[in-house]
Amino acid sequence: MSEPALKIRGLVIRYGAIEAVKGIDLDVHEGQVVALLGANGAGKTSTLRAISGLTSAAAGTISYFGQDITGRETEKITRLGIVQSPEGRQVFRDLTVEENLRTGAFTVRNRAQVSANFARCYGYFPRLEERRTQLAYTLSGGELQMLAIARALMASPKVLLLDEPSLGLAPLVVRDIFRIISEIKAEGTTVLIVEQNALQTLKIADYGYVLATGRNNIHGPASDLIRDNTLVEAYLGTAT
Repeated sequence: MSEPALKIRGLVIRYGAIEAVKGIDLDVHEGQVVALLGANGAGKTSTLRAISGLTSAAAGTISYFGQDITGRETEKITRLGIVQSPEGRQVFRDLTVEENLRTGAFTVRNRAQVSANFARCYGYFPRLEERRTQLAYTLSGGELQMLAIARALMASPKVLLLDEPSLGLAPLVVRDIFRIISEIKAEGTTVLIVEQNALQTLKIADYGYVLATGRNNIHGPASDLIRDNTLVEAYLGTAT
C-alpha cells in the first residue's frame, strides 16, 4: 500500500503531569474517511490538535505523505493541506457568513480557486448561501456547524480534520452533516473524524481506531468494528 496521507507513530501528549495520549500509532490513507472514536477524555481531540500544530507532542512523530511535520506551526501545516474544523462551532460570530468563509481561504492565493471553493461550499450547504450576508451569531446551531466545516473547506484541504461535527445537533441536521462528509470524501478529500456518534460515523468510515485512556490498541475496518457488539458497548457507549 502507498505511503499514508497521515502517519503517526508513538505519539505522546502531556499536559503537565497528565499523559493524555500514550504512544499511539495511526494511519490515514488518501481518499479514506478514518474515524477516531472513544469516550470523553480518551485523547481524541488532543490527537487532532497535535496533527494541526495546536498542541505539542511530547514524543513520537507525525508525517504527511512521508514528510515529518511534528512540531510545525499551524499556519505551515495548513498551507501543506491539513485543515481542522474544531469542536464547538468556532467561527467569528460578529462577521457575516461570507466573511467567515473568506477568512478560511487565507492560505489560498489563487482567486479562481477561492471562487471555486465558495461554489463548492455553497453547493454542499445551500442554507449558507441563503444566509451569506447574515452575521454568524444569528445562525442556528446546525448552521454554525455547517459554517465551521465550510470555512475549513475554503482552505482547499487535502486532509480535513473534523472534531465532533454532530455534537448537540438535532437528528435531521446530523443526518445532513454525515451525508455531506460522504460527499466530501467522494470528491477526493481525505477525512479524519473524531466523533461521539460512533455508529453513524462507522457507517461512513473506511477504517476506525478506538481510543481508551490514551491508547489505541483496537482498530480495524469500520465494517468489522460496527458488527462487534461487545466492542461498541464497552468502548463506544451504545449498542448496535
